[in-house]
Amino acid sequence: MTLEPFGARLRHAMDTRGPLCVGIDPHASLLTAWGLPDDVTGLERFTRTVVEALADRVAVLKPQSAFFERFGSRGVAVLEKAVEEARAAGALVLMDAKRGDIGSTMAAYAATYLDKDSPLFSDAVTVSPYLGFGSLRPALDAAAVSGAGVFVLALTSNPEGAEVQRATAADGRPLAQLMLDHMAAENAGAEPLGSVGAVVGATLGHAGVDLAINGPLLAPGIGAQGATPADLPGVFGDAVRNVVPSVSRGVLRHGPDVTGLREAAERFADEVRAAVSDR
Repeated sequence: MTLEPFGARLRHAMDTRGPLCVGIDPHASLLTAWGLPDDVTGLERFTRTVVEALADRVAVLKPQSAFFERFGSRGVAVLEKAVEEARAAGALVLMDAKRGDIGSTMAAYAATYLDKDSPLFSDAVTVSPYLGFGSLRPALDAAAVSGAGVFVLALTSNPEGAEVQRATAADGRPLAQLMLDHMAAENAGAEPLGSVGAVVGATLGHAGVDLAINGPLLAPGIGAQGATPADLPGVFGDAVRNVVPSVSRGVLRHGPDVTGLREAAERFADEVRAAVSDR
């Protein structure tokens, strides 16, 4: 049975649970700060605690695949369990994998994260379009079949990204704008929100591009990277209601106490609501 389109499910989750995405990023330093060993047992304890604390109350949980993959097959097994349990508790799971390739390889990535029969099936996945937007077609098509979403890198929060993303395309548009226009075309006519989202850093100050893609805008950079919820209207303008602010260390540093994690996430969600309430 195909799920309701991701964009509709995300809109409902943001409206009912608050507009917030919390990353599950088990850095070695965070494991140490939690008093956990930097091994699979520490990874499992960390991940289980975050899911227990937040999966029944935040709109989106975003595990960073690399921090699980570094432990090999046992780490991936922890990730599979986290995805299953988080979705069962009602959170949408956005797999932060940033995959990008061509042809059959991209189709294999799509099958990994966007096929409902896969143990890593997620509500959405991050992808890179810089082999050409058309290279994402296997992921876009797979997401449409399963009711999942795809978040495409557009203007990322790392300063190095500008040398590619702000470069001028052959028709004179910034490359990021070209990608955003492709996303808008994919989302045309979708209600209440398209399922193809863009990744646009909250640290940019002013995006300088047209963000009216009729889809969600994942905004990393809140918290440890220096942006605050109050910065969102300045970066995203009229599109701010479709922003999904992403916080990782700003929440995770309050663990391993479950109450501390929940209170931190609630504070961020309240700050985001206040920042966008008059838009």
